[in-house]
Amino acid sequence: MQERHKNRNIYFKELSITSRNYFIPYIQNWHTIEAEMNVLEIGCGDGGNLLPFSEIGCNTIGVDMAKSRIKDAKNFFNELHAKGEFIASDIFKLKELESNFDIIICHDVFEHITKKELFLSNLSKYLKPQGIVFMSFPAWQMPFGGHQQICRNRIFSYLPFIHLFPAFIYRLLLKAFRVDTDCIKELLSIKKTRVSIELFERLIKKTDLIILNRQLWFINPHYKTKFGLSPHKLNNTISRIPYLRNYASTSCFYILKEKE
Repeated sequence: MQERHKNRNIYFKELSITSRNYFIPYIQNWHTIEAEMNVLEIGCGDGGNLLPFSEIGCNTIGVDMAKSRIKDAKNFFNELHAKGEFIASDIFKLKELESNFDIIICHDVFEHITKKELFLSNLSKYLKPQGIVFMSFPAWQMPFGGHQQICRNRIFSYLPFIHLFPAFIYRLLLKAFRVDTDCIKELLSIKKTRVSIELFERLIKKTDLIILNRQLWFINPHYKTKFGLSPHKLNNTISRIPYLRNYASTSCFYILKEKE
């Protein structure tokens, strides 16, 4: 397991840097970001992505089902005297928040969701008219699409593409590397809920959302903060080749809005 996953403060700071330097500029191409705008993050974790929006003066709300993450988010924001509200809940149980947001962020969450079509179908309920959704996820087939970097086993966490083995072989490999039981359970769960570019775009067509923009990344912008690697967009030609593009897309950015 990499140090950033053990030290939540490091992880919080890294996310805030990436959000400030890359998420906000990308979103601003499609929607203004101003003080007093309402911004929601679904699956907010420790809240790092929301900090730059709070600094701009936005009204930020983070929702996550993990109580421990919400507790951390509140503590980090309090330490920085930043304004933000954090709620431990399933977002779709919070009916009072519907029709309330200018921007919804869903970063590295969609690949963990079981009922993906239902999730996407309910998203627009929380948007204001002309509001947008910023969605990002790693394509399943990319080298670390299985999230193996969360493993405590240092060797296994750096093995690319190993998650693409059939489930029974993957499980055997995880046990052979003495990955702990909870981590094995999580990694196999991610394998079941995996998402490709093609699956995501098929699901969008079944909802009342449309894609305003898609940007595929060969080198994820977050790798700049994590590893010092400069972000690099995926070649346009490769971006248009179904299935093959998944192997080279370390992050997939989308801007979504409700159909008119």
